[in-house]
Amino acid sequence: MDSFELNKIAGAILGTLTFTLGLSVLSDIIFSPHHAEKPGYEIAVQESSGGSGEAQAATADVPIAELLAKASAERGATVAKKCAACHNFEEGAGPKVGPDLFGVIGRPVASAPGFAYSAALKAHGGNWTFQEISDFIKNPKGDIPGTAMGFAGLAKETDRADVIVYLNTLSHSPQPLPAPGAAAPAAAPAGEKPAEKPATP
Repeated sequence: MDSFELNKIAGAILGTLTFTLGLSVLSDIIFSPHHAEKPGYEIAVQESSGGSGEAQAATADVPIAELLAKASAERGATVAKKCAACHNFEEGAGPKVGPDLFGVIGRPVASAPGFAYSAALKAHGGNWTFQEISDFIKNPKGDIPGTAMGFAGLAKETDRADVIVYLNTLSHSPQPLPAPGAAAPAAAPAGEKPAEKPATP
């Protein structure tokens, strides 16, 4: 085989390699992927002009009187079982991890005998009214910052109403439930009978 034939073979091989390389470069240019500046997809959300979500949720809360009117002590006793690990419900049973809950509705805050309350509860003051109990068990640490109660809270308002109605039965003098549409009366201190309404003529 003479040198002319060898040159043709070498030229063919070189041409093939050059064509392949050129084709690869051209493919990269044509089919080059476009990378986004930020990973993922941007989802456009239309903001409401009615204020923040928390403010809207607060205005949507059902009045405590309406919730209590539809509540069930039987359902409340079932829901309250998740509290039994930390609280006693029987009279005279004393505190556990938390104070006993017999007679808690209407009782002054941080007043159960034999229990060491946090400074936050002691400083809170007032009585455990229906509304106070509802606000507290919804989000204990949010309602009274500094409380030692580790319970996350009952987010469902009907569950809270059921528990409150159940707790109200754990008393020698249960508090009268507020009438729907009327302001909730202040709870009488535990052990005292609620003031009776004067008879209408």
